[in-house]
Amino acid sequence: MVSGKEPTLFGDFLFPKIFETFRMSIQPTKLIITSLALAVICLAGWLMDFNKTVVTKSEGLTELQIYLLSPDTFKIFIEKNVQPEDERIGVFSTLWHFSSEKFHGAVKSVIDLNITGVVENIIDFFRAMVWAILYHFIYCIIYFAIILAVISVAGGAVCRITALQFAKGEKPGLTEALRFSTKRFVSFFTAPLAPVCIIIFIGIFILLLGLTGNIPYAGELLVGISMPFVLIAGALITVILIGAFAGFNLLFPAVAYDGSDCFDAISRSFSYVYAKPWRMLLYTAVAAIYGSICYVFVRFFVFLMLIVTRWFLEIAIWTQNSGREFDKLSVIWPRPEFMKLLGSPVSATRIWSETTGAFLVHIFLLIVVGLLVSFIISFFFSANTIIYALMRYKVDNTAIDDIYMQFAEETEPMTQEPKPGLEEPQAQESESEPTPSPEDK
Repeated sequence: MVSGKEPTLFGDFLFPKIFETFRMSIQPTKLIITSLALAVICLAGWLMDFNKTVVTKSEGLTELQIYLLSPDTFKIFIEKNVQPEDERIGVFSTLWHFSSEKFHGAVKSVIDLNITGVVENIIDFFRAMVWAILYHFIYCIIYFAIILAVISVAGGAVCRITALQFAKGEKPGLTEALRFSTKRFVSFFTAPLAPVCIIIFIGIFILLLGLTGNIPYAGELLVGISMPFVLIAGALITVILIGAFAGFNLLFPAVAYDGSDCFDAISRSFSYVYAKPWRMLLYTAVAAIYGSICYVFVRFFVFLMLIVTRWFLEIAIWTQNSGREFDKLSVIWPRPEFMKLLGSPVSATRIWSETTGAFLVHIFLLIVVGLLVSFIISFFFSANTIIYALMRYKVDNTAIDDIYMQFAEETEPMTQEPKPGLEEPQAQESESEPTPSPEDK
């Protein structure tokens, strides 16, 4: 039986609930968690980029950009045109700048309601992931495992905070949220991997059936006989691919909201996607449009803060460096731009103090930009947790405030009635009281 509060806003129109995401995303606890996660991910990428393997040609094109222009001729181009003296950069740096460019392109397309632009930017992002896996496989396996481990803790904690806040109006602390995500780490970590493993397993089955086709004479017959099984296996892979792509964002919320294991989280996310696909698409579209507007607003806030701060510094620092084109402040802190908050470094000769000052300014600006990226991560997990709660309500008819409480088992013994053994001394004492005899009366 479903109990608790149920959405009543315009009846079946639940999507306005998604507009609560912004105030939940800017919660300091979530920003701290996502900022720490981002710092660990970037530090790991920076350390791994000491092994520079991505070729950069003299024309300014990276190996990734060449691959996107012509994937078919990429291998031939690398074999014939790559020279040992060519400049090289790291995989993390390449993917970071490329993903940032595609993200901003997708945000602009969402605001312009340009669906084609959104799709093109998303496709380019996944093509970049394919390039990284094909040509930097070992690097990707190690680095993606690090990312998944960090996100499992941080994303799980953010989803748990959002679930409690959305369902009960509670705001759990930092340690409580992290304690939940660490206890459920295996579920968070394996939930995204399970669909991939299932697809690989089914793919191996098709591969083994295909190998029988190499048997002389009998191979053709075996392929024809096994064709129904191959088609069924292909259909299963397609179903899993669609469900994993459309329901990937519900995996972490399923664990955070219901305490699910990885297979239960997959089952729930797949069932919600296939049961009400148009509703899922509506919620996702509303969250994407609203998130893009919120991101532009937050980015404008950060940009305005930097401009105002730098303007006052520009008034205060009136001394000029003689014989140089740029003033002292421009050398230390380049003027920020809306789409390039760190600014464009000026090509000027610096003395040691200016170099040190510019380095310190750059570090603090990176922290500010990191908070902006942390907001994006927080918004993503918060919005998808709300979407999960709404989809669960519509598909399973489960109330929004019906949420798994992790410490219920720990507190249960405290709320139970005393065991009979604990009352035994009192019972014995009452039984040992002498019964008054008629003489005593």
